Amino acid sequence: MNDGDETREQLERRWHREMLDIIESARALGYIASRFVQLVAERGALATGYHLIDDYDDVKTSDGFRRLWEMHRLDLAVEARALKPEYRPLFTPTQLATCRRRLELYGWSQQPPWQVPPHAG
Repeated sequence: MNDGDETREQLERRWHREMLDIIESARALGYIASRFVQLVAERGALATGYHLIDDYDDVKTSDGFRRLWEMHRLDLAVEARALKPEYRPLFTPTQLATCRRRLELYGWSQQPPWQVPPHAG
């Protein structure tokens, strides 16, 4: 994953690939996230992530977030991907807290591998 030698530029490139994975995974499910595709193309993947996390509140989310929620696929939301350990350095503690809170508010009960706490002993 993110070894200590990875530069911020390399991490941002991996984040970009992660956003492309969201697009392809959603498309495979029949959801064409055209606005998300447009934002990534215009702003770049990281700026799009910041926009989707910072410019909405917990109740008024993006259309894409709501659509993924309706599909029971919040694992494809930018908020879920930002919480992956390897991408956390790209986001502020406030942004990560927003991601956690928003996902919890929308009842995301799934625990992806990157959020499962380690077992004691």
